[in-house]
Amino acid sequence: MDALLGRLGLGVYEADTVTSFVGRNDNWSGTTTTGAQVFVKKLGDTTAAQNFQRITVFEELAAKRPSRRLRTPALLGTDPEHHLVAFELLSDVTTGTELAADDAFDEGLCRQAAQALAVIHRLPADQAALDTSPHPLPPLGGLRGLSLDYFVERSFAEIETWQLLQNDPQVIDALHHLRDSEDSAVLCPIHADVRLDQFLVNGSTLYMTDFEEFRLGDPARDIGGFIGEWLFRAIHGIPKSISDGADFGHTATHDEILAHGVTELARLRPLMAAFWNSYLHAAKPSARHVPGLATRSAAFAGWHMIDRMIAHAVAAVRLSPAHRAAAGIGRTILLSPSDFTATLGLEGRAAA
Repeated sequence: MDALLGRLGLGVYEADTVTSFVGRNDNWSGTTTTGAQVFVKKLGDTTAAQNFQRITVFEELAAKRPSRRLRTPALLGTDPEHHLVAFELLSDVTTGTELAADDAFDEGLCRQAAQALAVIHRLPADQAALDTSPHPLPPLGGLRGLSLDYFVERSFAEIETWQLLQNDPQVIDALHHLRDSEDSAVLCPIHADVRLDQFLVNGSTLYMTDFEEFRLGDPARDIGGFIGEWLFRAIHGIPKSISDGADFGHTATHDEILAHGVTELARLRPLMAAFWNSYLHAAKPSARHVPGLATRSAAFAGWHMIDRMIAHAVAAVRLSPAHRAAAGIGRTILLSPSDFTATLGLEGRAAA
């Protein structure tokens, strides 16, 4: 890390300014001896080389087609040998997740997110540089069975999750169908890991980050990821809202969660609609009439709910009622996505 900073002419970190954020990769943020504000990430695990390549390819393609609608922290330099990337450290920013929790991620920010994704989807589709490998999610292999090594290392909640999925032939068929539908979609460069915490906001300006999964893929994956985040929020915060208005110690029932989910979804639908309409306006004309885009986006939103259950299970002892309910709603949407495009705000000029 110090060698990279030194090679970039940035000095070294001032020790008393360095902090790290929780994440899957080691990272450092702080002020250097030259006064620069720098964020350094060391890509880890077995996919470090691929993730490093995807980040650098994104930066190269984005530089060929700069747009004020796609704001990202400036890449200051890289170390390919150690899989290090150094970025400008943005000051006074709040994550999209934090803003959403405070009901402060408004329609204007949703429109900015849509416009940023539309720019990404219009980047040059240089297949010689872009990763064209299939996205690892949904994990179709795990639907058939788990290896013994994987099984013995999992939490009870993870085993519970896989048991639910493996015993649901309709979900298995729907996930296979979703992956098959990607093969026939009009592919383009995509972010491929859209979540609210990938957005950073300074004042009214939105930045997009974390391009470790950047690849050639179905734009519906990005759209569905964003819509799925709001769908998840509509369900996940419900048990607390029920408990706040109930007797002390009351545990929300499945029916209560679903009933409140309908109300919350109606409240959040304008945000999803603002995102979708802005995306359609910003996308190149041919993308506005892509057959099946709204339906596939709804299906990916449904998958997102199941994906969140899987992610939650990694650090849980048992699945919570909220995650079960969220996954159940995701299942319903996944099995019949065309029935839910209007509910999710996916109405407009794109063909269903």
